[in-house]
Amino acid sequence: FGSSGCGKSTVIQLIQRFYDPLEGAVMIDGTDIRQLNIKWLRQHIGVVSQEPVLFATTIAENIRYGRDGVSQAEIEMAAKEANAHDFISKLPLKYETLVGERGAQLSGGQKQRIAIARALVRDPKILLLDEATSAS
Repeated sequence: FGSSGCGKSTVIQLIQRFYDPLEGAVMIDGTDIRQLNIKWLRQHIGVVSQEPVLFATTIAENIRYGRDGVSQAEIEMAAKEANAHDFISKLPLKYETLVGERGAQLSGGQKQRIAIARALVRDPKILLLDEATSAS
């Protein structure tokens, strides 16, 4: 939480190690993240941005994009955790609904909930929400 321009996105970028701090350290569980392998670190982080990216395919495929080999049950569980399952279940084709180019068929809040489900299906150790609930 914080006002616009206070550095929330910068902190998220620091946690993901897109760059390192000039002074001080970013610590996770008492470990300076500069000591961690960047690829390993990023595999354990789920990020949902303010403007989620959806692909011109089904809702299920958009959620599945977060992890290879995910089952339909896992997709639905992630959607429930993201508070997306109810609105998805009311759609005529449910999880097979095409979202359109960049999710054009969905509201801003619906797109964000699908993006949150995509992050959750990866079962990340750390979930970063960069104003991801602002349109819900």
